[in-house]
Amino acid sequence: MLFSKPLWSVTILRAVFIVGFGVFASACQTTSPTQRTKTVVSNDHDVAAISASLVSTQMLAQPVVKQTSQSQPNIAVKKPVSKAPAQKAKPITDLWQRISEQLSFDIELNDRLESRINWYLSQPYYLSSVSKRAAPYLYHIVEEVERRRMPMELALLPFVESDFRPKAVSSQQAVGAWQLVNATAYHFGITTDHWYDGRQDILESTSAALDYLNYLHKRFNGNWLHALAAYNSGEGRVKKAIANNKRKAKSRHFWHLSLPKETEDYVPKLIALSYLLQTEHPKFKRPSLPNYALTSPLDIGQQFDFSVLASLTGIEKAALHRLNPGYLRHQSSPNGPHKVLLPLTEKQLLSSPFFQKYFSQTYVVKPNDTLYRLARRFNTSVETIKLLNNKKGNMIRVGEKLKVKQAQQFDSLLIDYQISPYVAQVQKPKQLTMELHHTVGEGESLWKISKQYKVSVRDLIVWNKLKENKVLKPGKVLVLHLPKGNETPQKPASNVLLSDLEQLVKPETRSNR
Repeated sequence: MLFSKPLWSVTILRAVFIVGFGVFASACQTTSPTQRTKTVVSNDHDVAAISASLVSTQMLAQPVVKQTSQSQPNIAVKKPVSKAPAQKAKPITDLWQRISEQLSFDIELNDRLESRINWYLSQPYYLSSVSKRAAPYLYHIVEEVERRRMPMELALLPFVESDFRPKAVSSQQAVGAWQLVNATAYHFGITTDHWYDGRQDILESTSAALDYLNYLHKRFNGNWLHALAAYNSGEGRVKKAIANNKRKAKSRHFWHLSLPKETEDYVPKLIALSYLLQTEHPKFKRPSLPNYALTSPLDIGQQFDFSVLASLTGIEKAALHRLNPGYLRHQSSPNGPHKVLLPLTEKQLLSSPFFQKYFSQTYVVKPNDTLYRLARRFNTSVETIKLLNNKKGNMIRVGEKLKVKQAQQFDSLLIDYQISPYVAQVQKPKQLTMELHHTVGEGESLWKISKQYKVSVRDLIVWNKLKENKVLKPGKVLVLHLPKGNETPQKPASNVLLSDLEQLVKPETRSNR
């Protein structure tokens, strides 16, 4: 051998040291901002760093939206990382800026996504137009998404789902801005009856929709694209599509799944909107809204009539109804809910004579009291107590009189329509009825039978204890209660039914979704 064992060992150690030092020096080199802009983020720490840089220091840090990787293209919009010295962030005064800076889906363009982006660019004022409808509610939605630490993209869903129309109804009977079907709404705590439809109540439906999305996110192992697809077309359908691709050894990423055309377009609608807001595309008009709530929720605490509430608050009855489309009558249900959204900022509401008289009381500060303890005791917030008392600081002193949020008991907030001089009603004697049995024929529906006997579908359902979407089988016997003395109506001709149906589904009465 040319070298003895000790000399050979030293040579090897020197080589290892030289190579290791080279790797260490290479790792210490930094990439320029331009190069980083072109880098596709696939590391969770990189995504977290970029997401954190977008969020104002006055807000809660948002979680990384992590896509389950299965040979999938990341959804990625890269923004250069500034090397400027850290400066105190300016307060965000625009709500849409606040939304845009917290969008966190990574975006990588493809044909389907570009097609949807081009559609938005052909309608540059679309978002500004819809934003006007969303203005009374959007701040509350953003606050709730932040509170739950969910992706800010979810705040854009009502724009994709319904163009932010609280009364929108789909062909599948999904209702409201979040397009919830009755079964899903019921499962997540939404009340729906002849007094109130919580699917049309923006704040209530927001809570239910985010609960549902959170459930889907967990069911699909943290993959938001799969969760969004399931929100649109159903959990089972998306799971089946994933299973089919797994069996065929294909990618299980959303873009490679075989789903209904509506769902294949639905997710790109949302991502395209996020892309345009993140990149601030010059051909796309970003709306502007103040970064504070334009409306304030208030729990009246008991059954109320909109006319009485309008009189007490000085707000027009029509305006109250427009802001609270969940209420289907002029009164709230005896069993609730009794919460309304008022077209006032919190400061305006707390300083209003209506609130000061009916929803506040005087409290004398006792030893050991603090604003925090009082806020907990009266189920409110420190900021609300400070606003109510026009206080800047948190100091209070023993014996000081403070106004605190505490609803008073109203004698009644209802109108007795039987005795009201404005809407006097004449009591009619109860009409006698007779029971009639109708055997369902081939092709007959509740609607057809209701037209034949000139009764409502609701009456047929109640009389026969049926479900609303019940398909009638030929031969089933229905019970009807018709005014006594009336002749049994004749079955109308088919052309009359067709005419009535055409009136029922005139284009202006249907949802544009």
